[in-house]
Amino acid sequence: MNENNNNNEQNEELDINHLMQIRRDKLKELQDSGKDPFEITKYDRTSTAGEIKANYENFEEKDVRIAGRIIAKRIMGKASFCTIQDCDEKIQSYVSINDLGEESYKAFKTWDIGDIIGISGFVFKTRTEEISVHAKEVVLLSKSLRPLPEKFHGLKDADLRYRQRYVDLIMNPEVKQTFITRSKIISEIRRILDDKGYLEVETPVLNTISGGATAKPFITHHNSLNLQMYLRIATELNLKRLIVGGYDKVYEIGRIFRNEGMDIRHNPEFTTIEFYAAYEDYHYMMDITEEIFTKCATKVLGTTKITYQGQDIDLTPNWKRISMIDSVKEACGVDFNKIETDEEAVKLAKERGIEIPDKTKETRGDVIALFFDEYVEKTLIQPTFIYDYPVEISPLAKRSPKDNRLTERFELFIGGREYGNAFSELNDPIDQYERFKKQVEARDAGDEEAGMMDEDFVQALEYGMPPTGGIGIGIDRLVMLLTDSASIRDVLLFPTMKPLN
Repeated sequence: MNENNNNNEQNEELDINHLMQIRRDKLKELQDSGKDPFEITKYDRTSTAGEIKANYENFEEKDVRIAGRIIAKRIMGKASFCTIQDCDEKIQSYVSINDLGEESYKAFKTWDIGDIIGISGFVFKTRTEEISVHAKEVVLLSKSLRPLPEKFHGLKDADLRYRQRYVDLIMNPEVKQTFITRSKIISEIRRILDDKGYLEVETPVLNTISGGATAKPFITHHNSLNLQMYLRIATELNLKRLIVGGYDKVYEIGRIFRNEGMDIRHNPEFTTIEFYAAYEDYHYMMDITEEIFTKCATKVLGTTKITYQGQDIDLTPNWKRISMIDSVKEACGVDFNKIETDEEAVKLAKERGIEIPDKTKETRGDVIALFFDEYVEKTLIQPTFIYDYPVEISPLAKRSPKDNRLTERFELFIGGREYGNAFSELNDPIDQYERFKKQVEARDAGDEEAGMMDEDFVQALEYGMPPTGGIGIGIDRLVMLLTDSASIRDVLLFPTMKPLN
């Protein structure tokens, strides 16, 4: 079986090489005759296929100039049909020897699927009512030297699609639509925040300290400064420095880098939005997060009732809000309000068969989080805010005034996945310093994801930061949700891939 597969692949490669040579020979012939398509620098288009099809009444019998890639041809003696695909649609063109002349028509017949051409003519409907362009002139604008995977009815192999996204976009129109939708979602988020008076800012990707989240960083070296640097794992600390500096509302949409595992939900680089508002808390952040998700869904889908991977999800406002401790009690009957000590919590975890990853995490707060992971997270299909997280797993969140073992932090879950992480931000520099110290201790004990001491950030807090609410939302996961995409690679134009060789 493997031998047959290898033979098929070798024959396929020989076929492709043969076809590529034919196309190169055609190009050389064009170049030798002074008709090199690669010397053309500009083509003035008047319309796109999508515009013509959407407004046929305005275009009927009107002259147009369109351009795109040939994706189909039917040669019928002295007249032919070809279909081109441009940025937004496909459209058919009628091409005849009577309109083009013998020499131009003969040249047209030699052009290949994949070639990019310009067509000048008028718009009409065929006898089968198909909107088309009657060509008066055709121009070869770029020669395709490699055949499209037409005989395989498109590019279907997922790995190859991600590696050759340019071919994927040509062959699979729904993929192109996914990334148009992604752009609309990001634009809608910007519009919402801009209308509320937020200022969009940019902060450094390269930092001398890795902080703002619990994650393993990428490490690089700055030659001029002879300095080890880290690609950012979050934008949080720099954005909060801006709140200290006097901006009341800031946000940043940008790339984040984490040197961790890869799966259908994780890529080493991904896009987030973080935004912060002075004089607000985590309840405000719940409200605005709900607004962003519902407005984005309405913008791109026209509804707040969606289906994601076979699950019906209702994004209509008034989402469920429940504390982490109450959610655990609801799911498995364990009430951590009645468990006061670390020892009691650890004993309960062992009784339930829940493994604690290391000795430094044998605390009541860590055990609560482990129970949540085991019993609750996967059950949260409808949008749910889980709030009041233990302080042990929330080094940057403000303590709850009701219980100083907890913090004013929430995460948003939909379809059993986390979509956003928010705090009433910690603005006590003394408390922040002590929490950084605990992170350093964990790092020294071997936890590569633990944060570092950021003395400059502590110093910033010492100047005074107002009560502030902040959140980070994964843009890629939001796009996955609203495009019903199973993998993060489906919503990244160029996902990280291991080289073939």
